[in-house]
Order: sequence, then C-alpha cells, then structure tokens
Amino acid sequence: MKTTYSYACKDYPGMEECPGRFYAETVDEVWKLMELHASVAHGEDPSTWSEEDRAQLRTLIKAET
Repeated sequence: MKTTYSYACKDYPGMEECPGRFYAETVDEVWKLMELHASVAHGEDPSTWSEEDRAQLRTLIKAET
C-alpha cells in the first residue's frame, strides 16, 4: 500500500481557523505546499522560519496509508 503524507494548517498553534490541508506522495512535496500556502495565505516568508518552527511543523506532517 502506498504512503501519502498530509499537513493541516489548523493543527499549527494560532492557525485553528485555517482550512488549508495538503496531501502529497513525499514529505518534500508537502513542505513545498506548506511553504507556498504560508506565503500566499498568511503572508509569511518561510525562509525566516526558525529551526524550532520547522521542528514543530515536521511533527504535524502525518503519514497515511
């Protein structure tokens, strides 16, 4: 069975109202979608995310089979 990875923006503290949810075949692809979403929907610059932010975000990427 193939694994799919997902991320729901609402799972990040302070983003509970955001409906953004992404699915992809790889974690790298999910990261790209997360970065694009953060930039377009929230006006963030992902290049400024701290290592702590990135570590927390990594815990929110789920593997689904």
